[in-house]
Amino acid sequence: MTERHGRSAFANPGKSDYPAIYHAGDRALLVKFGNRHSESTSRAVLAFDAALRSAPIGVVETAPTMRSVLIAFDPLQLKPGLLIDWCEALLSSRDWYGADNKIDGKRWIMPAVYGGAAGPDLKELAVLAGTTPEQVVRLHTEIELTVLCLGFSPGLAYLAELPDPFKVPRRSSFGSPVSAGSILVANRQTVLPATPIPTGWRCIGRTPARTFLPNTSNPFVLSPGDKVRFVQITEAEAQRFDQRKFLEEHGIERT
Repeated sequence: MTERHGRSAFANPGKSDYPAIYHAGDRALLVKFGNRHSESTSRAVLAFDAALRSAPIGVVETAPTMRSVLIAFDPLQLKPGLLIDWCEALLSSRDWYGADNKIDGKRWIMPAVYGGAAGPDLKELAVLAGTTPEQVVRLHTEIELTVLCLGFSPGLAYLAELPDPFKVPRRSSFGSPVSAGSILVANRQTVLPATPIPTGWRCIGRTPARTFLPNTSNPFVLSPGDKVRFVQITEAEAQRFDQRKFLEEHGIERT
C-alpha cells in the first residue's frame, strides 16, 4: 500500500503524519487520521466519511473504521489521481479533529439484561475492574456510547468510550460463541454483535433488540456516528420485547 500525504492545513494534534492518503489496490484509497483510536481521531473519521456523500461520480462505497476511511471507486469512471486531488482539497478545507465536528446520527435506547445467563462474565469483569457487578451495570448504563464502525461480521458494532474501570484486556483465546445481541466489553469499548460469533471479549449482558435485518434494503440498523445508551431491563421484560415497536420508536418502519 503506497502512501501519499494529504496537504491538510489541519493536522492531527501532535501527529503531523496525519491525515494521510494511501493507495489500497487499484480500486480504493485509504484516508488515515491516526495510528490508534482516540476521541479526536474517531471524530475526524466520522466527519470525513459524512462529507464523502458529496464525492465525485465513480465513488461506489465508503467504509469508516476507528482510524481511517476506505473509499472504493470505479477506475473506469474516476481516475485515482483526480480522486486524490479531490480528497486533498477536502482534507484542507477544515479542522477534522475539532470538537465542532459533530455527526447527526440516530440516538438509540437499547434495552439490556445484565448478568446471569445473559451476561455470564459480569462477575469476572467486576473483579478485574476492582468493583461490583452492580457498579459495572451502573457505569455501563449511565453513559451514551458512539458507534465507531461496523465489522467484522454483519452488523457488528464497535462502541466507545467507556470509563476507566472497563480498561480490561480481551482474553488471549476465544471462548464459546456468543449469541446475537450479546454485550461484550474490553479496552473501554463495547462490541454489539448482530450474529453469533466466537470472541475473547467478556459478555456482561444481552439486548433483545436485533440490529441486523437480512433480506431488507438496509439490513444494518446501527450506523457509524449513531449514539447508543443501554437501559437495564429484566429477563421477563426481554421476553416481551417488541422488535417492530422498537424500530418504529426510532423512526424505522419494517414490514
